[in-house]
Amino acid sequence: MSEEHVLVVPADLIESIGHLEGFEVDVDRFLVPILASDRLSYRPRAAMEADPRFKQLIPYVVMQWTDPEDGLVRVFTYTRGGGSGESRLHAKRSIGVGGHISQEDADGDEDPYVTGMRRELDEEVTILSDYTDDREGVLYDPSNEVGQVHLGVIHRFTLEQPNVTSNEPELAEGKFLTLSQLRADYDRLETWSQLCQDALFPAS
Repeated sequence: MSEEHVLVVPADLIESIGHLEGFEVDVDRFLVPILASDRLSYRPRAAMEADPRFKQLIPYVVMQWTDPEDGLVRVFTYTRGGGSGESRLHAKRSIGVGGHISQEDADGDEDPYVTGMRRELDEEVTILSDYTDDREGVLYDPSNEVGQVHLGVIHRFTLEQPNVTSNEPELAEGKFLTLSQLRADYDRLETWSQLCQDALFPAS
């Protein structure tokens, strides 16, 4: 099997648009020129995991549902297992589902970003509910090795029903938690999930 090639963005391209660190709500300021650039490329994933000159573009989907009985928002969360995913995040809790855009996602007529996001979602979870998709921000966290080589595009899926199940051992203990339960688990969350929680569900 040939090595996966993933979509990457040169770090200096991002820097030419503006300073980016943490959660940035002005998605289009960064994402529109990035996706329109002729400097995007597909490179071997293993090499890119250790080369901060490039950022791997990652759709990161946060799924929420509001229980009509108590009016409380609940967020899908899971524990990262020991499968084929990012080993540096093993055993961390996460509220984001998604992954890399692969070179194969560019084979069809559709936008490779959209194709890749749908493929990753279909591989990782089954969603048996209608939902709305809102692109909420871009995220870059240089505070750790994983964050230094990834650029997240944060999507919020607002579901009509909490019908989501994990398709992979990598997504263990998948369930919906209230915001108070999620905040109690804050220290166990991976950094991206902490930043998303702070931005999407700020404490009142």
